[in-house]
Amino acid sequence: MEPMVQHVDVWKPYIKEVLESKVSELKLLGYNGVNDFEVWECLKKKVWKKEQTLPLFQVVQDILHLSGSVYMSYLTVESQQATDLMAQIEALNSTEN
Repeated sequence: MEPMVQHVDVWKPYIKEVLESKVSELKLLGYNGVNDFEVWECLKKKVWKKEQTLPLFQVVQDILHLSGSVYMSYLTVESQQATDLMAQIEALNSTEN
């Protein structure tokens, strides 16, 4: 029997405790500002970027195997993109004045 495959967002309400466990683990590793939203977005953008339709066991496994280095890489990229966006907005505002 084939496992049921769903988009990862469908599985999210069913795996709340697993996600909270990963958040707790990352906090123990020193990532103080971590929350379940950021971890989920990290998984979607870094781990599931090519395929977001998965069976439940794969989603749980991916959450449990998310490393601190992958999470930190995600945070670094997101921070850089936000900085670049702010610089572009400031440049546009300065040319208008």
